Amino acid sequence: MKKRKNSEKALHAELERRILHGLACEWEMACRILKPAHQKYMKSPLFRLREMKYSLGKWFPVKREIALSRDFVLHHSWDSVVEVLLHEMAHQFAHEVLNGRHEKPHGPSFQEACRQLRANPKASGSYPPLSDRLCQTDQNTEDRILIRVRKLMALAESQNRHEAEAAMSKAHVLIAKHNIDLITHSRERVFISAFIGVPALRRFREEYALAHLLQDFYFVRGIWVSAYVMEKGKMGRVLEISGTARNVRMAGYVYDFVRHFTDMQWDAYTRSTPLSRYRKSDFAIGILEGFRSKLESPDDAGGEDTGTREMVRVEDPLLTGYMAYRYPHTRSIRRGAATQDGAVHSDGVRVGKKLVIAQGITETGKGGPRLIGSD
Repeated sequence: MKKRKNSEKALHAELERRILHGLACEWEMACRILKPAHQKYMKSPLFRLREMKYSLGKWFPVKREIALSRDFVLHHSWDSVVEVLLHEMAHQFAHEVLNGRHEKPHGPSFQEACRQLRANPKASGSYPPLSDRLCQTDQNTEDRILIRVRKLMALAESQNRHEAEAAMSKAHVLIAKHNIDLITHSRERVFISAFIGVPALRRFREEYALAHLLQDFYFVRGIWVSAYVMEKGKMGRVLEISGTARNVRMAGYVYDFVRHFTDMQWDAYTRSTPLSRYRKSDFAIGILEGFRSKLESPDDAGGEDTGTREMVRVEDPLLTGYMAYRYPHTRSIRRGAATQDGAVHSDGVRVGKKLVIAQGITETGKGGPRLIGSD
């Protein structure tokens, strides 16, 4: 028993060590957005996990320490942790670079620091963490749309293929019409950014294709950002999507559903004849192409021309402005063409044309298992 406890303590200590290293890596990465003149005066602080009842994090100027709540860090997503880290970095920046020592904690210097670091000025105290806010809904009539979408997605589980595809098509049209109404009437909306998937050192071709599909059909914008890979102890990349909380939830649900569907179909496809990981990318990209063709031609499934093709092309100027502010320096990476097994790819396309997004995947959150994307 004593040996087991010692082993558990060692594992816990190693986890905290990796977390603290991750905070240091994220701090260094966040500084790169600052002007060179400001970067010069930002010196790396100490990082610590503390027992904190009334705060998610805190900047201690005398100790030059950024402390985060141990319970918060251990029980929330990494993007939630980074959001709080940036908030505390803004306090450090205001104090050590902008000379805001004698101002109120959230005074002008702090607000300017948040602007430069793209930090959330509210991410402290009793403010809900990012992962919790993502699950919140507005208690207004717009939620009726989500209720209708959820009912249609439940119908999409039907064993009758035509009924299932028609229900999925109607759900997509409803989502599109709602978003077009918000955009064309310039209605007020708040945007949120969240990781989907997990940070990794290497990304496969189908992950980029799936990111493009989400951006083209689910009213979100995606960008690959640097993020700490806990198990490797290094900075890698993860897909961060931005949009209204409702759209980010939906896009995250679709992302998980498609990944799960692809894995199951690949397992079945290779049960008798194992194939390499590269062929899985061929198969997965085929699935995405097949599914994309359904989204581009919804009238083929539902029997009526829904006009979705025209609607999904509408750009959201407010979201474009939000992205320009959040990511002032971006670059495109052109990937070389990869060799592809045409037969495996074609089989994937056929499978993708049968893909129907429905309810059914669960995940375990702080409140226990729930439907991904459900409220």
